[in-house]
Amino acid sequence: MIVGIDHVQIAAPAGCEARARWFFGEVLRMEELEKPPALKRRGGCWFRCGAQQLHVGVEENFHPAQKAHPALKVKSMVVLKTALNSYKIPFREDTANPGAKRIFVEDPWGNRLELTE
Repeated sequence: MIVGIDHVQIAAPAGCEARARWFFGEVLRMEELEKPPALKRRGGCWFRCGAQQLHVGVEENFHPAQKAHPALKVKSMVVLKTALNSYKIPFREDTANPGAKRIFVEDPWGNRLELTE
């Protein structure tokens, strides 16, 4: 029945769009996608993530997800770490899963993100 994942949505506070475009667009170099006109008034942003999408949606009474998280694949961990360092964005190395190259970072609102090569 299920054939894949179309998109993952993370929550953010109202007014998140500029920081979302900076973090996901500029820092992580994800292409922003145009939201359908009927959904634009809800706020947030959509980004291409390979064949899938990452949606940043506005949530009232927002609280960051500190355990649940999307895991985003990257081409080069070296390039990613260089970009994060250049923007002074802290990340945490993780070696708990042998054989996996991954780090954890927080988005501008404190949501946990896993980035894996």
